[in-house]
Amino acid sequence: MEKKRTDDCEVGPLPSPRPLDRFGFVKQDVNSSPEGVNKGKSKDEFEREERRVKKWRKMIGVGGSDWKHYVRRKPHVVKRRIRKGIPDCLRGLVWQLISGSRDLLLMNPGVYEQLVIYETSASELDIIRDISRTFPSHVFFQQRHGPGQRSLYNVLKAYSVYDRDVGYVQGMGFVAGLLLLYMSEEDAFWLLVALLKGAVHSPMEGLYMVGLPLVQQYLFQFDHLVKEHLPKLGEHFSEEMINPSMYASQWFITVFAYSFPFHLALRIWDVFLFEGVKIVFKVGLALLKYCHDELVKLPFEKLIHALRNFPEHAMDPDTLLPMAYSIKVAKRLEELKEEYEKRNGKALKSAESAAKQNHNKGFSS
Repeated sequence: MEKKRTDDCEVGPLPSPRPLDRFGFVKQDVNSSPEGVNKGKSKDEFEREERRVKKWRKMIGVGGSDWKHYVRRKPHVVKRRIRKGIPDCLRGLVWQLISGSRDLLLMNPGVYEQLVIYETSASELDIIRDISRTFPSHVFFQQRHGPGQRSLYNVLKAYSVYDRDVGYVQGMGFVAGLLLLYMSEEDAFWLLVALLKGAVHSPMEGLYMVGLPLVQQYLFQFDHLVKEHLPKLGEHFSEEMINPSMYASQWFITVFAYSFPFHLALRIWDVFLFEGVKIVFKVGLALLKYCHDELVKLPFEKLIHALRNFPEHAMDPDTLLPMAYSIKVAKRLEELKEEYEKRNGKALKSAESAAKQNHNKGFSS
């Protein structure tokens, strides 16, 4: 008997309703009550949140009209408020303002639609294959070929056409998926462009290029920072043959969006978009520092497991982030970047030279 064939474009059934946390993720344990779940706010908490939102609205202005002026006048106030967390109801708009993506959108009318509708991408099958792996427990992305999965496909496909050198890499799905929970497709696309092309901070595209060159640089820098800031743990890692590529690659590729609690990832993204990638290094070091005394006792296999599964109490934003903010890395990151480029410069130049010779041979033959 012939199996019933399912049309690839057919919308799957809606998942059966299950309790959701306040961000739209299916609750793993209905009895647990961590930070991310729907819990009733007290009157005082509600009023405090209302006052906070009013302050932010005043700072932003209508549709973001006052934002640039306020940042120029009071950068320290803006930085302090962002570090405390952007109100969730304003997060999408503020992310667009601090990333520079709103300007890109206004300068490129109709471009996103052109990329989605009229262009084709070599990465389309890879994107379709990976879509169901992106935030599978979030209600927006659960329905097969539903609105969330379609939006995610459109944004990733559009980017793979917009920048064919980068195309598509799996980790990009978690970045685009996170953005889509706070803004429209077109807005999410231009924020992805702003991040990868470096509208405000250094470009992220090297995280997703062939060979992941920027990931390699960040892991080199992080390895040195661990040894300098946490020498006892750094020594233990060396003895157990542990290097950052075994546990920290996804921290950089998805900026903690992949496997960290969502409420923590959002707070990190607030700061990341305003201050740049140094917050990823700071949070990584803060996590290791917080768990230091346990980690130094563990043998290889248990150590790997612990580094990929931090305890819930270690990932409380109100404990972890102040610890991260206190760690100074900016100057050392620059020095380590220069050292990495010197070490790898010769290898890179010889590779480029070989590629150029092969290219020239191709023309002369």
